[in-house]
Amino acid sequence: MARRLRFNGTGSGEGGCPAVHEDLDSGEVIVQGRPLTDPEDVGRLRHLSEGEIAIAVPRDLLVDWTPKDKSRQARIIGLDAFGKLFENFEHTAWRLETRRRYASDENSDTYDRFLRGERPVWDLDTPWARNIKTKTAGGAIVGRVRIVDTPPTDGQRYLTAHAEKNQALGEDIRNLSRTHAEALQLPSEDFWLFDSRLVALLRFDDADNLVDVELITEPSEVVRYAMVRDAAWHQAVPYREFTAEPSE
Repeated sequence: MARRLRFNGTGSGEGGCPAVHEDLDSGEVIVQGRPLTDPEDVGRLRHLSEGEIAIAVPRDLLVDWTPKDKSRQARIIGLDAFGKLFENFEHTAWRLETRRRYASDENSDTYDRFLRGERPVWDLDTPWARNIKTKTAGGAIVGRVRIVDTPPTDGQRYLTAHAEKNQALGEDIRNLSRTHAEALQLPSEDFWLFDSRLVALLRFDDADNLVDVELITEPSEVVRYAMVRDAAWHQAVPYREFTAEPSE
């Protein structure tokens, strides 16, 4: 069975090797680079077993991209503190939405109207709406990429309709099919990235309720999430143009 490898980063400005990957299941780190081939150099190595090769990589590659979260203590905040992040960000707030269902959506009147085939009436005067509209009017960028299954779930269809409200507040909403997201090896995590320096990883219970949020500020991890954003943003389609890929 093929490994589930995550690309962490490269020390090459041209995008080639050397590079570091991480096995998401075993936690092993895979380093790619130039093999050490000089017999005299190889002979100086200790404990090199049969079938093993030595790889030479810059020290900075390991400092910058080797996973460090094994010893990192998760910093968890509640939903009130999470809401403050939207008041305090300055330049950009970007989200990847990967789930098939969000319980909070289903508790709204607009969701019931949508399921009945009625066009929802969006409230643009909530504290959230006023804040986002003020931010985008002031030049801040707020965007989302929403992963959509084929066929889409009711929750995903509702969010496609809800994008009208998002757009009215100045957000840039795009969609990406689940098949395409998997081909890009995007993670299944739901997260917000604020000002390219702070990740808010959303944590849900088994009933799809948002329960709390993990804050991530470790530079190498923030860069990894920024790479996910760039890949998703580049491939996603504006929500009005999006059509889910047909089933194979």
